[in-house]
Amino acid sequence: MESKQVMRMLAAALAAVAGFAIALLLGASPAAALIALLAGVAAYALAPSFAPAEAGPALAAEEPETLPLLPGVAELIGAVDEPLLIVRERRVIAANAAARALLGAHIEGVDVRLAIRHPAAAERLAGPGAETESAIGDPDARTELVGLGDPGRQWAMTVSRLAEGSRLVRLTDQSQARAAEQMRVDFVANASHELRTPLATLLGFLETLQDEAAAGDPKTRARFIRIMFDEASRMRNLVDDLMSLSRIEAERFAVPREAVDLIPLIEEVKAGLVQLIEARGSRLVVENEAGDANVLGDRPQLAQMIGNLLVNALKYGRADMPVRIRLEHDGGALLRVSVIDEGEGIAPEHLPRLTERFYRVDPGRSRQVGGTGLGLAIVKHIVLRHRGRLDIRSALGVGTEVRVYLPRAQESGG
Repeated sequence: MESKQVMRMLAAALAAVAGFAIALLLGASPAAALIALLAGVAAYALAPSFAPAEAGPALAAEEPETLPLLPGVAELIGAVDEPLLIVRERRVIAANAAARALLGAHIEGVDVRLAIRHPAAAERLAGPGAETESAIGDPDARTELVGLGDPGRQWAMTVSRLAEGSRLVRLTDQSQARAAEQMRVDFVANASHELRTPLATLLGFLETLQDEAAAGDPKTRARFIRIMFDEASRMRNLVDDLMSLSRIEAERFAVPREAVDLIPLIEEVKAGLVQLIEARGSRLVVENEAGDANVLGDRPQLAQMIGNLLVNALKYGRADMPVRIRLEHDGGALLRVSVIDEGEGIAPEHLPRLTERFYRVDPGRSRQVGGTGLGLAIVKHIVLRHRGRLDIRSALGVGTEVRVYLPRAQESGG
């Protein structure tokens, strides 16, 4: 009998490893292949013994929840980060640490409906179709569980058959994937809206100019053309910002290595903002308290970052008040670049969302001054690509200070 048991163990192990290899060859992810391997081992562990009848009825009379697991199964399911449970006749007979952390330390040995307290899970695990589960990895076999463990989290539960009615229950956290998908949907919707608004204005004025009365009045025609030019410029700026953001994100893993002196770069950006500075009746003050202002960076992107910050400070700061850009060492390996305005300030509840795409504190005012809603999002991604840090501070009635921390060239061996 011992020889037969050894042979059975060896055959089960070979079958599990073969299933693991086949899953990889068929294109399954390593995680899915690991689950397949685990299912094979667990199937052996939970299968009834094939010992001959004379061995006695003791093992056959053993209750499902007390069946011993094959040595190593607990370690295997414990090595998987996702919550895993092995269920036999609606009872949890094994659970890894991730499952116990999510569902509670008490779940082993209890009814699975008490372990996973969710109506959809109960229907799937104990309903009429519970005994006809699909194979591992089948997307149609997923059950969505919203609010399990936390109201804001979303899980996908897959259930797979093992031997003798045992089942492997796997819970996959979908929260981040769903959040990313929602961000993508919101981005497309916002971009479409931002492009549609000026386009509708352009079409409206073009249709009006087709009327002979409007086209024959030079003053009306000139006013319409000016409005159309402004709307077309707004569309161009939005498209430029979208393309810029896409390029920055595509390069996010390429760390810039060029040594850039920020002092002449700031002067170049300042020269390009002369008209805006004069229109606001303001002045731009550069305060270099760092001396050496060399950083490791991408020069065009750093110019865009500084330009976006200065334009925001000039547009949203009070007219006739100065805007300051200050360079300081942070006492370590970073250079601090601060852009400070003396405007109305921003309420605290808006600060965490300022770098979101298309987020505006005051949508009406932002569109009035020509903002695309992408300026600070671009700044954030440039800072992240440079392995820096962004900090925004503001007080109502006092003004706003945006701090950017960038790696100094001499500190990084540049």
